[in-house]
Amino acid sequence: MDFRKYLAILNIDEAELQSRRALFEISDEDLQRLANLKAFADQRADEVVEGFYELLMRHPQTRRFLQDETLVKRLKRTQRDYFSGLFAGRCDMAYVQDRLAVGAVHERIGLAPKLYLAAYRRYLQLVFDRFFDGLPPDEAKAACASILRLVLFDQSLAIDAYIAANTETLERHQRSIRELSTPVIRVHDRVLLLPLVGAIDSERAHQIMEHVLVRVVAEQAQCLIIDIAGVPVVDTKVADHLLKTTSAVRLLGAQSILTGISAQVARTMVQLGIEVASMHTQTRLADGIELALSLVGKSIQPRDAS
Repeated sequence: MDFRKYLAILNIDEAELQSRRALFEISDEDLQRLANLKAFADQRADEVVEGFYELLMRHPQTRRFLQDETLVKRLKRTQRDYFSGLFAGRCDMAYVQDRLAVGAVHERIGLAPKLYLAAYRRYLQLVFDRFFDGLPPDEAKAACASILRLVLFDQSLAIDAYIAANTETLERHQRSIRELSTPVIRVHDRVLLLPLVGAIDSERAHQIMEHVLVRVVAEQAQCLIIDIAGVPVVDTKVADHLLKTTSAVRLLGAQSILTGISAQVARTMVQLGIEVASMHTQTRLADGIELALSLVGKSIQPRDAS
């Protein structure tokens, strides 16, 4: 997966990178300090990674992601690379992209942010312990401050990417739901059917019109059947949405047939003064289909019994 798109989604460019570095107070001195500790860190990388995964394997919510031994080995290598990267002495756009990938992957596999943050609390503790065990107190204190700034910087990027990826997932699901809730069915050559079910608000009406017009053009339709048998309430707003849709369809050279009109809906439309003279109307969908076929020069004929 190409994670570079999250740079654009989150509007992260060189100026934003420098702004974030300033916000987390990550100085060139911090990066140089960590770079000077790379050999020290590499010697302790394995024990830090093992301690990190010891917590993950102990907790049931994180352990369920780590059932595959091969996967765990690969993740440990990745984690070791991450640990080494903290001491690379750089914080550039490539570094940012790597950190965005962490958040996007966590969203994709369903790892909740609370688990990510809790794990990295343990991670920092492991690193701090190694610093204070192996460095003079003043150096350990300075190193802890530097790596804390960098890890929190990393976490902010990962969480931003997690949210962006989650938003993408939700939008994708919503598009699927909208398509399912607005199915345009090809009944016959140049004849389309739009069966509407459920309430129709302004947002859904806009989506219906957009989807219908695209299909009318794509199918070169001459007739659109709109069945409202599944719409619980037909009021002035719903009627207005239907009329706007049929007007747009008519501009594309297609006729509209409204079906599924119950006696109650017919009475309500008359009482509200809703004018539907611009479209054909039928009570039953079957009658609407028969009319649509006749409008395109087709007809339904019984099969010869012989």
